[in-house]
Amino acid sequence: MSDQLALFAASPSHMPEGLHYMEDFISSATEQELIAQVAALPLRPFQFGIYEGKRRVVSFGFNYDYTKQRLEDAEQIPPWLLPIVAQVEAHGGEGTRIAQVGCIEYGTGVGIGWHRDKPQFDRIFGLSLRSPCKFRFRKPNGSKWQRFTLDAAPRSLYMMSGESRQVWEHSIPGVEAPRYSIMFRTMAKRP
Repeated sequence: MSDQLALFAASPSHMPEGLHYMEDFISSATEQELIAQVAALPLRPFQFGIYEGKRRVVSFGFNYDYTKQRLEDAEQIPPWLLPIVAQVEAHGGEGTRIAQVGCIEYGTGVGIGWHRDKPQFDRIFGLSLRSPCKFRFRKPNGSKWQRFTLDAAPRSLYMMSGESRQVWEHSIPGVEAPRYSIMFRTMAKRP
């Protein structure tokens, strides 16, 4: 996998361990095609138990049900997403198998609070579309927080693994312009 990670841009030393970032992962034309496909999906407000989030989402492969607190099967990854899944898997390196894809729409002013992705997932890849966002990270450091912000540009791909995935929390403050993202997740190995 380390040879493949060389395809990601060099990570600054203050970046959380396991966080990798690559600008211009896709072309502008591919971005426009993906935006059109995602916008045409039956996106629904994010359900967090009894609460409803402002971002709109749809999942493929698996969906996490917050009421039942478990993964459930979702519709198969659609054919139009398979080429980009293959591209993400190639950049993830040998053995990377994307099992879950989430498509997300953020309206102006919409973000996502501090969290870590569910432990059933391993590596997380995020493809930013249409507009940039501030992708924030934090982890406890004594009585304070150690923080890092990644400026995620449109068409860029980031990958979270290791400490950036398991120790650091991440969030996105309200975006300044409408934004889409496609999340690609591998599954954690079961003990």
